[in-house]
Amino acid sequence: MFSALKRSRPLVWLLLTLPALWIGLRWAITPGEYGYGHAIADSGDWAAWLLMATLAVTPLRLVFKRSGLTLWLMRRRREIGVASFGYAALHTAIYLVRKGSPEYVLAEFTTPYMLAGWAALALFVPLALTSNDVSVRLMRRGWKRLHRLVYPAAVLTFAHWVWSAFDPTTAWIHIGILAAIEIVRIALQRAQRVM
Repeated sequence: MFSALKRSRPLVWLLLTLPALWIGLRWAITPGEYGYGHAIADSGDWAAWLLMATLAVTPLRLVFKRSGLTLWLMRRRREIGVASFGYAALHTAIYLVRKGSPEYVLAEFTTPYMLAGWAALALFVPLALTSNDVSVRLMRRGWKRLHRLVYPAAVLTFAHWVWSAFDPTTAWIHIGILAAIEIVRIALQRAQRVM
């Protein structure tokens, strides 16, 4: 199974899509038990988890250079990042359908948690659109510069989570994990430059 997963991009996409299918199926079958609140939370959680997985790839590569899993993650990082954007877009779509009116959306637009969410989504759009081999070839060094926007996008994503959560404890735990990932990445990159 893992060897097939290593080689097959469609299989990777199928696995990345399964949580979205599960969210849709549960909402369709048991709308009373699994409604808007669960769907919006679960889609947001998957967007954040996949974003964290994407950001964890560089520290893992720096620590475990020859690991097969690390090499596989390096090759699939763009797919994981695009899937994170897909779940963020699903999260947004669920919110827009629930509100059902531009007036409601505009009324909430200027609240800090909504501004953070919309700004994060806006930063993710060019990253998702350029996460392909053609863009990497055409943009060359500019591609890496553009994709550094993932860091402010991540900060905005987690700010949105903290400010919008009924109980922000889980969001703060994830922020701690994200901070640890970034501290390790920066420390390892600096150490390798000194060497």
